[in-house]
Amino acid sequence: MTSKVETRLNEMGITIPDAPAPAANYVPYVVSGNLVFVSGQVPFVDGKLTATGTVGKDATPEDATEQARICAINLIAQVKVACDGDLDRVTRVVKLGAFVASADDFNGQPGIVNGASDLMVEAFGDAGRHARFAVGTNALPLNCLVEIDGVFEIK
Repeated sequence: MTSKVETRLNEMGITIPDAPAPAANYVPYVVSGNLVFVSGQVPFVDGKLTATGTVGKDATPEDATEQARICAINLIAQVKVACDGDLDRVTRVVKLGAFVASADDFNGQPGIVNGASDLMVEAFGDAGRHARFAVGTNALPLNCLVEIDGVFEIK
């Protein structure tokens, strides 16, 4: 049975992909009590990055905002696995932590990360409202534009 959350995402034209495999020596998520800690997700689509570089130099803020949205989709994919396929078990998106590869003079990281935050609210409603940080950095793994991790509360 498809969860209400996944049905809502499908109605928005979003299909939750298979959860991406870890790229190094770590696990994609850890469940501790009623919390799911999801490792940083990069914006893989079908195992590939669709944009690389730094915002303000190689990519526009709009490009990076879309990449943040893809990271959010991948976060949800990991949570779906952690919840045995039932996204309705998510009771709260607790926190997102985001890194944006940025040119030295770019300071619009919060707006970029809204691509992920907005999707969490669209998917989970009020339970999708969360604490977060958005930090600029000079480089990210695989030269991706954005990497985001998350903490989710489940029942």
